[in-house]
Amino acid sequence: MCLAMPMKIKQINGKTADCEAGGLTQSVRIDFIQDAAPGEYVMVHAGFAIEKMSEKEALENLQLLEEIKDAL
Repeated sequence: MCLAMPMKIKQINGKTADCEAGGLTQSVRIDFIQDAAPGEYVMVHAGFAIEKMSEKEALENLQLLEEIKDAL
């Protein structure tokens, strides 16, 4: 099963961005995101940012993922 993950953009380098979630940093392609900027949240799937998210949406998603992890 593949899962998309909300991540915060820390730095942009051309068509890639260093994104962070849960203390982990990953290089992510941002080809599909218009006007991406550091500090914004994006939903990441298979190494690609697939949509922008509000901070509220991202934090709610991260909380749900944390609850699922704790339930397992």
